[in-house]
Amino acid sequence: MKILFINTCVRENSRTKRLADYFLKEFSGDEITEVQPRKEGIAGLDEEMLKVRDQALLEKNYDHPVLAYAKQFKEADMIVIAAPYWDLSFPSALKNYIERICAVGMTFDYDEHGIPYGMCSAENLVYIQTAGGMVDNDAFGYGYIKALCENFFHIEKTFCFKAEGLDLPFNDPEELLKKAEEEIDSFLPDLKQNA
Repeated sequence: MKILFINTCVRENSRTKRLADYFLKEFSGDEITEVQPRKEGIAGLDEEMLKVRDQALLEKNYDHPVLAYAKQFKEADMIVIAAPYWDLSFPSALKNYIERICAVGMTFDYDEHGIPYGMCSAENLVYIQTAGGMVDNDAFGYGYIKALCENFFHIEKTFCFKAEGLDLPFNDPEELLKKAEEEIDSFLPDLKQNA
C-alpha cells in the first residue's frame, strides 16, 4: 500500500508528530512517502504559477513538476495528515499544500451539471491533530479537510485522532496523549483489514 504522509508539524518535539508516528509504525512494511510542505518550500499559488499549472492541466501534462504534489496525492492508497490545531485551523503550510493538490481534471473534475466528483485513489484519509486548548469547533481544521475529501477528492472515509487540552493547567498532557494512542490502537485493526 502506498501511504502519503503530509507532515505540517513545526516543533522538534511535536506532540502531533508523536501521534502520527505512533499511527504510522503499524504500517512500517508499506511504502510511506513523507511530504513536509514547510521544509519543501511549498508556497501559496501566485499568478505566474497559476498560469503554469493551468497550462499543464489544459495540455493534460500530468507529469509537469507543477503538478507533482497533485499526482502524488491522486495516486496514494491512504493519506495521513499531521496538523497541529492553530488559531481555529491548521498551519498555513497545509493550506499551501492543498492549493497544489486541488487540480481540476486531475484530483477532481465537474460533471455536465457542474457537480464536482473526485478522481483520487485513496479510500481513507487519517487526520491527526493536537491542541493546547479545547477544539470547540473543528469546521476550519479537520472539518475543512473532511469536506474536501467528500466533495472534491472522492475519499469516502476520513478519520480524526486528536489530543486536546494539552496545555491546560488541570490536565496531564501525557495521559491525554496516551488516550489518543489507545484510540488509535482500537481503530487500527478495522482500518488495516479494510485497506
